[in-house]
Amino acid sequence: MDDVFRALADTSRRRLLDRLRRRNGQTLRELCEGLGMSRQAVSKHLAVLEAARLVTSVRSGREKLHHLDPAPIQELSERWIGQYGRGGPDTPARWKPSLEEQHPMEKPEFVYEIYIETTPERLYEALTDAEFAQRYFGDWGPMSDWRVGSPVLWKMGPEGTYEDLGQAVIEAVPGRKLAYTWHRLLPMHRQLFDSDEEFESARTEQSQVAFDILPADPASLGVKLTVTHDGFENADSEMLKGVSGGWVMILSTLKTLIERESA
Repeated sequence: MDDVFRALADTSRRRLLDRLRRRNGQTLRELCEGLGMSRQAVSKHLAVLEAARLVTSVRSGREKLHHLDPAPIQELSERWIGQYGRGGPDTPARWKPSLEEQHPMEKPEFVYEIYIETTPERLYEALTDAEFAQRYFGDWGPMSDWRVGSPVLWKMGPEGTYEDLGQAVIEAVPGRKLAYTWHRLLPMHRQLFDSDEEFESARTEQSQVAFDILPADPASLGVKLTVTHDGFENADSEMLKGVSGGWVMILSTLKTLIERESA
Protein backbone atom coordinates (compact mmCIF):
# COMPACT_ATOMS: atom_id res chain seq x y z
CA MET A 1 0.00 0.00 0.00
CA ASP A 2 2.96 2.34 0.59
CA ASP A 3 3.89 1.94 -3.10
CA VAL A 4 0.34 2.94 -4.08
CA PHE A 5 0.44 6.10 -1.96
CA ARG A 6 3.85 7.07 -3.39
CA ALA A 7 2.71 6.45 -6.95
CA LEU A 8 -0.44 8.53 -6.53
CA ALA A 9 1.44 11.43 -4.92
CA ASP A 10 2.83 12.59 -8.28
CA THR A 11 0.66 14.76 -10.55
CA SER A 12 2.11 13.35 -13.77
CA ARG A 13 1.41 9.79 -12.71
CA ARG A 14 -2.18 10.68 -11.83
CA ARG A 15 -2.55 12.19 -15.31
CA LEU A 16 -1.36 8.93 -16.86
CA LEU A 17 -3.89 6.99 -14.79
CA ASP A 18 -6.64 9.39 -15.90
CA ARG A 19 -5.70 8.79 -19.52
CA LEU A 20 -5.90 5.03 -19.05
CA ARG A 21 -9.19 5.40 -17.19
CA ARG A 22 -10.66 7.21 -20.20
CA ARG A 23 -9.18 4.75 -22.71
CA ASN A 24 -7.49 1.58 -21.56
CA GLY A 25 -4.82 -0.27 -23.50
CA GLN A 26 -2.57 2.54 -24.81
CA THR A 27 0.97 2.33 -26.13
CA LEU A 28 3.82 4.43 -24.76
CA ARG A 29 3.63 6.67 -27.82
CA GLU A 30 -0.07 7.31 -27.29
CA LEU A 31 0.43 8.10 -23.61
CA CYS A 32 3.20 10.61 -24.42
CA GLU A 33 1.04 12.66 -26.77
CA GLY A 34 0.27 16.11 -25.38
CA LEU A 35 1.90 15.56 -21.99
CA GLY A 36 4.97 17.71 -22.60
CA MET A 37 7.23 14.95 -21.25
CA SER A 38 9.89 12.86 -22.91
CA ARG A 39 9.34 9.18 -23.62
CA GLN A 40 12.00 8.40 -21.02
CA ALA A 41 10.17 10.39 -18.35
CA VAL A 42 6.85 8.73 -19.15
CA SER A 43 8.54 5.31 -19.08
CA LYS A 44 9.91 6.03 -15.60
CA HIS A 45 6.48 7.07 -14.35
CA LEU A 46 4.93 3.92 -15.84
CA ALA A 47 7.58 1.81 -14.09
CA VAL A 48 6.54 3.32 -10.74
CA LEU A 49 2.87 2.68 -11.51
CA GLU A 50 3.59 -0.91 -12.50
CA ALA A 51 5.59 -1.48 -9.32
CA ALA A 52 2.53 -0.33 -7.37
CA ARG A 53 0.31 -2.66 -9.47
CA LEU A 54 -1.72 0.31 -10.70
CA VAL A 55 -0.75 -0.37 -14.31
CA THR A 56 -0.14 -3.64 -16.11
CA SER A 57 1.37 -4.09 -19.55
CA VAL A 58 0.34 -6.69 -22.11
CA ARG A 59 2.03 -7.57 -25.39
CA SER A 60 -0.26 -7.31 -28.41
CA GLY A 61 1.75 -8.40 -31.42
CA ARG A 62 4.72 -6.02 -31.59
CA GLU A 63 3.10 -3.43 -29.37
CA LYS A 64 3.12 -3.11 -25.59
CA LEU A 65 -0.25 -1.92 -24.29
CA HIS A 66 -0.70 -0.38 -20.86
CA HIS A 67 -3.83 -1.03 -18.81
CA LEU A 68 -5.19 0.57 -15.68
CA ASP A 69 -5.58 -1.86 -12.78
CA PRO A 70 -7.82 -0.18 -10.18
CA ALA A 71 -7.68 -3.11 -7.72
CA PRO A 72 -5.03 -1.47 -5.44
CA ILE A 73 -7.05 1.77 -5.33
CA GLN A 74 -10.18 -0.22 -4.53
CA GLU A 75 -8.33 -1.95 -1.69
CA LEU A 76 -7.14 1.42 -0.44
CA SER A 77 -10.68 2.76 -0.59
CA GLU A 78 -12.11 -0.21 1.28
CA ARG A 79 -9.55 0.11 4.07
CA TRP A 80 -9.36 3.88 4.51
CA ILE A 81 -12.62 5.28 3.14
CA GLY A 82 -15.34 2.65 2.78
CA GLN A 83 -15.45 1.69 6.46
CA TYR A 84 -16.30 5.27 7.43
CA GLY A 85 -19.30 5.51 5.11
CA ARG A 86 -22.85 5.37 6.33
CA GLY A 87 -23.55 2.10 4.64
CA GLY A 88 -21.43 -0.98 4.21
CA PRO A 89 -19.01 -0.70 1.29
CA ASP A 90 -19.83 -2.69 -1.79
CA THR A 91 -17.16 -5.17 -2.78
CA PRO A 92 -15.96 -4.13 -6.25
CA ALA A 93 -15.27 -6.75 -8.81
CA ARG A 94 -11.66 -7.31 -9.73
CA TRP A 95 -10.81 -5.53 -12.93
CA LYS A 96 -9.77 -7.53 -15.95
CA PRO A 97 -7.87 -6.02 -18.90
CA SER A 98 -10.31 -4.86 -21.58
CA LEU A 99 -9.38 -6.98 -24.56
CA GLU A 100 -11.99 -5.26 -26.72
CA GLU A 101 -9.84 -2.13 -26.60
CA GLN A 102 -6.68 -3.85 -27.75
CA HIS A 103 -5.59 -3.50 -31.35
CA PRO A 104 -6.70 -6.49 -33.42
CA MET A 105 -4.05 -9.06 -34.26
CA GLU A 106 -4.00 -12.40 -36.04
CA LYS A 107 -2.81 -14.45 -33.07
CA PRO A 108 -3.84 -12.83 -29.78
CA GLU A 109 -1.76 -13.62 -26.74
CA PHE A 110 -1.28 -12.55 -23.15
CA VAL A 111 2.29 -11.60 -22.16
CA TYR A 112 3.16 -10.34 -18.69
CA GLU A 113 6.54 -9.53 -17.14
CA ILE A 114 7.22 -9.31 -13.41
CA TYR A 115 10.41 -8.90 -11.40
CA ILE A 116 10.84 -11.00 -8.27
CA GLU A 117 13.60 -10.80 -5.66
CA THR A 118 14.60 -14.46 -5.59
CA THR A 119 16.78 -16.94 -7.46
CA PRO A 120 15.86 -18.73 -10.72
CA GLU A 121 16.02 -22.04 -8.88
CA ARG A 122 13.64 -20.95 -6.12
CA LEU A 123 11.19 -19.45 -8.60
CA TYR A 124 11.13 -22.65 -10.66
CA GLU A 125 10.55 -24.62 -7.47
CA ALA A 126 7.62 -22.34 -6.60
CA LEU A 127 6.09 -22.92 -10.04
CA THR A 128 6.35 -26.70 -9.77
CA ASP A 129 5.65 -27.38 -6.08
CA ALA A 130 1.99 -28.41 -5.78
CA GLU A 131 1.60 -27.42 -2.13
CA PHE A 132 3.17 -23.98 -2.60
CA ALA A 133 1.17 -23.39 -5.81
CA GLN A 134 -2.08 -23.68 -3.88
CA ARG A 135 -1.03 -20.68 -1.79
CA TYR A 136 -0.75 -18.26 -4.71
CA PHE A 137 -3.40 -19.81 -6.96
CA GLY A 138 -5.89 -19.64 -4.09
CA ASP A 139 -6.60 -23.18 -2.80
CA TRP A 140 -6.25 -24.68 -6.26
CA GLY A 141 -3.35 -25.29 -8.58
CA PRO A 142 -1.30 -27.73 -10.70
CA MET A 143 0.54 -30.92 -9.83
CA SER A 144 2.81 -32.99 -12.11
CA ASP A 145 6.11 -34.84 -12.17
CA TRP A 146 7.05 -32.14 -14.71
CA ARG A 147 8.48 -34.45 -17.32
CA VAL A 148 7.81 -33.58 -20.94
CA GLY A 149 4.57 -35.26 -22.01
CA SER A 150 3.34 -35.90 -18.46
CA PRO A 151 -0.17 -34.77 -17.50
CA VAL A 152 -0.66 -31.63 -15.42
CA LEU A 153 -3.37 -32.34 -12.85
CA TRP A 154 -5.44 -29.59 -11.18
CA LYS A 155 -7.03 -29.34 -7.76
CA MET A 156 -10.11 -27.13 -7.95
CA GLY A 157 -10.76 -25.82 -4.45
CA PRO A 158 -9.52 -26.74 -0.95
CA GLU A 159 -11.80 -29.79 -0.70
CA GLY A 160 -11.24 -30.95 -4.27
CA THR A 161 -9.00 -33.70 -5.62
CA TYR A 162 -6.44 -33.48 -8.41
CA GLU A 163 -8.09 -34.05 -11.78
CA ASP A 164 -6.82 -34.59 -15.31
CA LEU A 165 -8.25 -31.74 -17.43
CA GLY A 166 -6.30 -32.66 -20.55
CA GLN A 167 -3.19 -30.60 -19.89
CA ALA A 168 0.36 -31.82 -20.51
CA VAL A 169 3.94 -30.64 -19.95
CA ILE A 170 5.53 -29.16 -23.08
CA GLU A 171 8.90 -28.07 -21.71
CA ALA A 172 10.56 -28.17 -18.29
CA VAL A 173 14.07 -26.79 -17.77
CA PRO A 174 14.78 -26.20 -14.05
CA GLY A 175 15.66 -22.59 -13.32
CA ARG A 176 14.93 -21.50 -16.89
CA LYS A 177 11.56 -22.44 -18.38
CA LEU A 178 8.30 -24.25 -17.78
CA ALA A 179 5.51 -24.67 -20.33
CA TYR A 180 2.34 -26.71 -20.50
CA THR A 181 -0.93 -26.88 -22.40
CA TRP A 182 -3.94 -25.20 -20.80
CA HIS A 183 -7.31 -26.80 -20.20
CA ARG A 184 -10.23 -26.08 -22.51
CA LEU A 185 -13.39 -24.35 -21.32
CA LEU A 186 -15.08 -26.27 -18.51
CA PRO A 187 -18.82 -26.77 -17.87
CA MET A 188 -18.61 -23.98 -15.27
CA HIS A 189 -17.94 -21.54 -18.13
CA ARG A 190 -21.23 -22.30 -19.90
CA GLN A 191 -22.87 -19.20 -18.38
CA LEU A 192 -20.51 -16.99 -20.39
CA PHE A 193 -22.21 -17.98 -23.65
CA ASP A 194 -25.62 -17.29 -25.14
CA SER A 195 -26.23 -20.81 -26.40
CA ASP A 196 -25.02 -24.38 -26.06
CA GLU A 197 -23.87 -24.33 -29.68
CA GLU A 198 -21.69 -21.29 -29.09
CA PHE A 199 -20.23 -22.85 -25.95
CA GLU A 200 -19.44 -26.18 -27.61
CA SER A 201 -17.78 -24.39 -30.51
CA ALA A 202 -15.53 -22.40 -28.17
CA ARG A 203 -14.54 -25.52 -26.23
CA THR A 204 -12.36 -26.73 -29.09
CA GLU A 205 -9.82 -23.96 -28.40
CA GLN A 206 -6.58 -25.28 -26.86
CA SER A 207 -4.13 -22.74 -25.47
CA GLN A 208 -0.81 -23.04 -23.67
CA VAL A 209 1.19 -21.13 -21.07
CA ALA A 210 4.96 -20.67 -20.75
CA PHE A 211 7.06 -19.30 -17.89
CA ASP A 212 10.47 -17.93 -18.92
CA ILE A 213 12.93 -17.15 -16.13
CA LEU A 214 15.88 -14.82 -16.64
CA PRO A 215 18.27 -13.16 -14.15
CA ALA A 216 17.23 -9.50 -13.90
CA ASP A 217 20.68 -8.32 -12.82
CA PRO A 218 23.87 -10.41 -12.61
CA ALA A 219 24.81 -8.52 -9.43
CA SER A 220 21.56 -9.28 -7.60
CA LEU A 221 19.24 -12.15 -6.74
CA GLY A 222 16.39 -10.67 -8.75
CA VAL A 223 14.84 -12.52 -11.68
CA LYS A 224 12.50 -11.52 -14.49
CA LEU A 225 9.57 -13.86 -15.02
CA THR A 226 7.80 -13.60 -18.38
CA VAL A 227 4.48 -15.42 -18.67
CA THR A 228 3.16 -15.98 -22.19
CA HIS A 229 -0.29 -17.49 -22.65
CA ASP A 230 -1.14 -17.99 -26.31
CA GLY A 231 -2.84 -20.26 -28.82
CA PHE A 232 -6.16 -18.38 -28.73
CA GLU A 233 -8.31 -18.24 -31.83
CA ASN A 234 -9.32 -14.58 -31.59
CA ALA A 235 -9.26 -11.54 -29.31
CA ASP A 236 -12.85 -12.27 -28.19
CA SER A 237 -11.82 -15.57 -26.64
CA GLU A 238 -13.48 -15.99 -23.24
CA MET A 239 -10.48 -17.98 -22.02
CA LEU A 240 -8.13 -15.16 -23.05
CA LYS A 241 -10.26 -12.65 -21.17
CA GLY A 242 -10.20 -14.80 -18.08
CA VAL A 243 -6.50 -15.61 -17.96
CA SER A 244 -5.48 -12.02 -18.67
CA GLY A 245 -6.96 -10.83 -15.40
CA GLY A 246 -6.25 -14.04 -13.53
CA TRP A 247 -2.52 -14.25 -14.22
CA VAL A 248 -1.92 -10.67 -13.04
CA MET A 249 -3.42 -11.43 -9.62
CA ILE A 250 -1.80 -14.88 -9.33
CA LEU A 251 1.68 -13.60 -10.18
CA SER A 252 1.32 -10.65 -7.82
CA THR A 253 0.55 -13.08 -4.99
CA LEU A 254 3.43 -15.35 -6.04
CA LYS A 255 5.83 -12.39 -5.87
CA THR A 256 4.58 -11.40 -2.41
CA LEU A 257 4.92 -14.92 -1.00
CA ILE A 258 8.42 -15.55 -2.34
CA GLU A 259 9.80 -12.17 -1.31
CA ARG A 260 8.23 -12.52 2.14
CA GLU A 261 10.24 -15.72 2.63
CA SER A 262 13.53 -13.88 2.27
CA ALA A 263 12.50 -10.70 4.14
